[in-house]
Amino acid sequence: MKITLEPLRDGEEEEIIIRSDSLDPELMELIYSLKAGRSRLTAYSGGDIVKLVPSEIYYFESVDNRVCVCCEKNVYEVRQKLYELEKIYDRTDFLRISKAMIVNVSKISKIAPLFNGRLEAHLNNGEKVIISRQYVPDFKKKLGV
Repeated sequence: MKITLEPLRDGEEEEIIIRSDSLDPELMELIYSLKAGRSRLTAYSGGDIVKLVPSEIYYFESVDNRVCVCCEKNVYEVRQKLYELEKIYDRTDFLRISKAMIVNVSKISKIAPLFNGRLEAHLNNGEKVIISRQYVPDFKKKLGV
């Protein structure tokens, strides 16, 4: 695969051109990742409205019928349901790991096995999250293990 990066001239808009004979699953995943990576998520903190890029997000968690977005140091609230976020970030680095959580796998520093087939993921910010055994096969597939 050849990648060419050209600087923008004055007044030009950023553009990505893909030349391919067919859209295989790997290429489609790349396209979805590009689209999701550029979109911003609207989150709320008190009376403030914050725009987050997906690369800032460590995980989404549903607690008491509210969905929180956890970043490196801050926690925000979003108006979407967990299943909606799962659909939005499908085919990206986000993956459901329990009924109440979606994690950004690129923020995982290490994984440790637990009892009953569960896993414990250590995140780059020092937090630990549990991967339910029901979601372990999808998690391993995502990581290519």
